[in-house]
Formats: sequence, structure tokens, C-alpha cells
Amino acid sequence: MIFSGRAHKVGAHIDTDAIIPARFLVSTDPLELGKNCMEGLEPGWIQRIDEGDILVAGENFGCGSSREHAPLAILGAGIKVVVAHSFARIFYRNGFNMGLTLVEIGPEVEKIADGDRLQVDAANGAVIDETAGVEIAAKPVPPFMRDILDKGGLVEYVKARLAA
Repeated sequence: MIFSGRAHKVGAHIDTDAIIPARFLVSTDPLELGKNCMEGLEPGWIQRIDEGDILVAGENFGCGSSREHAPLAILGAGIKVVVAHSFARIFYRNGFNMGLTLVEIGPEVEKIADGDRLQVDAANGAVIDETAGVEIAAKPVPPFMRDILDKGGLVEYVKARLAA
């Protein structure tokens, strides 16, 4: 559960309508939603994203609506992990349920600059900013939540448990 990629930094209190505006909620296909990820924050944002890049956010990321489309749009954009000061609670739950890894690091997020190369060890709770040469302690993702992520989200996790 180690991720490496370039940081794309956004601010604090980014709501689900900024992540994926309501006008694009005509699908639940992550790839379709991903084409318009962050369109409510910065039109054309997706053009700067490469597969495996890392989204870095301030406080309360994912506030607003409880729509599961927001984490699906991020996954569809090719981002597998979001590092933030903190997450809105409903987004935090939806993220894991959809298979998106979320890592909280508190105010240390300010040490990361847009474009920095990061390595995120979600299981052990570490974010290494290779560009700045800084290691930041994070809350490790608990084992039961890693099991959900390993299966690709809650639905696939439950299917696997029922089949066992």
C-alpha cells in the first residue's frame, strides 16, 4: 500500500460540488466522472493529471453532499490516494467504500508544495516528500479498512466475504 506520484495541491474546504459538479452526475462510471474531476474548482484541472498522481488538500476535504460520485471521479482521474490535513467525515467513509485511499496528516500538509514528488505509505502512516526531503507522520490506515481497499471497495469486499 505504497503510492508514488506528483502532488497536486488544492486548498481547504473543497466540497463535493467542486470535486464533481452536479451537471456531470449523469453517470456512476469512474472514467466518465474522472474526465470532469475538479471542474468545479478549476476548469481543465484534469489535463494536468497523470495516472498515479497524488491529490493533496487542506482541511475538511470532501465537505458538502454525501454523493459517492466525488471519490469515484477522483479514482477515474487516475488518482488512487488523497493526502489531506483532514477529511469531511462522510467523504472519508465514502472514499474507503469506493476504494479510494485517504491519508490524514494534519497541519503538516503545508510542508508539501504543488508538484513535489511524494511517496505515501498508507499502512505504516508516512508521507515522504522526496522533493523537499521531508518525512511526515500520518495516521496509518487501519487493517480492516486496508482489507476493503485491497478488494477495491466495500461492495467487492462484501462479495468476497459472502463467497468465502
